[in-house]
Amino acid sequence: MSISLFSGILMPEIVTNILYVIVAIFIFGLLILIHELGHYTAARLLGVKVLEFSIGMGPALVSYTSKKTEIKYSLRLFPIGGYVKMLGEDEENDDPAALNSAKPWKRLIILSSGALMNILTGVIAMFILVATPNFLVGGTTVAEFDESYTQTQSEEILLGDRIVRIGDTKVKYYQELAYEIMHQCYEPTDITVVRNGETVTLHNVVFPVIEEQGAVFGDMFFKVSAMEKTFGNVVSYSVHASFSTIKMIWQSLFDLITGRYGLSAVSGPVGVTKAVAESAKLGVANLVYMSIFITMNLGVFNLLPLPALDGSRIVFVLIEMIRGKPINPKYEGYVHLAGIIVLLILMVVVTFKDIISLFS
Repeated sequence: MSISLFSGILMPEIVTNILYVIVAIFIFGLLILIHELGHYTAARLLGVKVLEFSIGMGPALVSYTSKKTEIKYSLRLFPIGGYVKMLGEDEENDDPAALNSAKPWKRLIILSSGALMNILTGVIAMFILVATPNFLVGGTTVAEFDESYTQTQSEEILLGDRIVRIGDTKVKYYQELAYEIMHQCYEPTDITVVRNGETVTLHNVVFPVIEEQGAVFGDMFFKVSAMEKTFGNVVSYSVHASFSTIKMIWQSLFDLITGRYGLSAVSGPVGVTKAVAESAKLGVANLVYMSIFITMNLGVFNLLPLPALDGSRIVFVLIEMIRGKPINPKYEGYVHLAGIIVLLILMVVVTFKDIISLFS
């Protein structure tokens, strides 16, 4: 009897969690599909022969070869990646349809199209999210203070203040404001506000802080008022929020390199799947925003000039355009091979860390 009751309580939660994980894996795979579709579409449009379009890594679950184009389409076991294999991508080939035979500007477009497709998808999804009826377009005007926090500085933020600058950074909408407070205000920061029609700079304003994964962040101690939701505001908010998200990703990478964040802040496929699943539990809007963040992250990360990533290959093409001739493919291959080895090692370490965190 006790086992039956225990099972009756746990089974729905287990099933629900499994469904959330399935949703997370589907979204992760979809974003990779979008990335590879960018490369695929650009290659086809620019006359470069595609040999295989694969979603996932590892053994092929399903494969189909088009009789018309001779392109092999594959769905593979592990939804942690994907690729578009093009003729002449990793070897010299004299075929005019080979990637290595294409003009540098064509290769530049093909190599960057995957990342740009991810970023464009994020911008479009952001606009759709902001345009939904339940989404409030938040401004930067202070509407209410949290009861748990009391300002102690001589220069205080007041109700009705419209915050226009955090430190040296301009802010116009809630998302920009919230991020800059989190990123800058873990220490006393100058805040510029518009108060009664006048611009006032408040010096060394102290914010409460929160600590997460060994890093300290500023925490907002107030709520802001919503803005009138017009078409112009929706477009403007979407653009600002998109650029703010990209900026957040770049600054996070910089903070990781400079040591503000440790390895514990880095997540691999397991950690990303967990984060997406947790967002799904909080509702559709949270799930959509998490997906936006991940697709933009994929785009930005792949443009980094790191060996084996699209960004590294782009650098080699740019060098070729400057020199007027390509670097010896053998040496370029060595660089990419070393990058793949390092990335695989990093992926193993991060995945192991993510798995351990599931049980902690």
